[in-house]
Amino acid sequence: MMPKILITGKNGQVGFELQRALAPLGEIIAVDRSECDLADLDALRAFVARVQPDVIVNPAAYTAVDKAESDRDGAFLINRDAVRVLGEEAARLNALVIHYSTDYVFDGTKDGSYSEEDTPAPKSVYGASKLAGELALALANPRHLILRTSWVVGAHGGNFAKTMLRLAGERETLSVVADQHGAPTSAALLADLTAHLVRDYLQVEGELAFGTYHVTGAGATTWYDYARFVIAEAIAAGKPLKLGPDAVVPLATAAYPTPAARPANSRLDTSYFQATFGLHLPHWRQSVRHVLQQIF
Repeated sequence: MMPKILITGKNGQVGFELQRALAPLGEIIAVDRSECDLADLDALRAFVARVQPDVIVNPAAYTAVDKAESDRDGAFLINRDAVRVLGEEAARLNALVIHYSTDYVFDGTKDGSYSEEDTPAPKSVYGASKLAGELALALANPRHLILRTSWVVGAHGGNFAKTMLRLAGERETLSVVADQHGAPTSAALLADLTAHLVRDYLQVEGELAFGTYHVTGAGATTWYDYARFVIAEAIAAGKPLKLGPDAVVPLATAAYPTPAARPANSRLDTSYFQATFGLHLPHWRQSVRHVLQQIF
């Protein structure tokens, strides 16, 4: 009998790629908000009980970082309460939950990369809600994988790279924050790694190294250098833009205030994930270049 795999947020960057990556492994039930509203906890419980999945993969989230500052209840409803419900219902079914979290659970003040052993200290409501979701899932269901990632980019959906390409086609200069550090991570890479984990789980009859892991592209950059890279790749591909990489101006975070504080250091140490599962994470440039080729 084919295992059932439930995917939330099917129209998001990661949810879109998950449908492709997980399709060979079982019967895919992919849903969006209209089919399964994570804000309606009773309906969510009923839906999971009806579907009876063997694996739940949850990329759906409240991701409006600045809006969350004035909508704490909304952010915690989706990012904590719904995640807890998924965990509880999965536990009743003896099912695995794979859930995605964020670099925003850290305050960004560490000098080096954050490991899974570092103590989270979110600076924003969004980060606090995502951390609360991690804790809720861990308590609800021991059969879980929490994958913390950063700066997700995909060919489907909105993201920083697409915004830079649009602005570079409209403006002659562009200012981008240059003092926040992290690693762009391909949605397709996240989906492929998730498929590897699900395949392992199904093959070993429900045993896996459960827990929390950091999963990002290798290396690190700033939003400023990331923007320059995207624009240079577009020009090399023959895309008509109004500005080149040298017209991108570095900007300090303090000069661009936002309702939610962003971590200055979003670098995540992925060595534990790579060692545990025997997987190699490619450099962020390689992943972003692949995404850009699809966009172009």
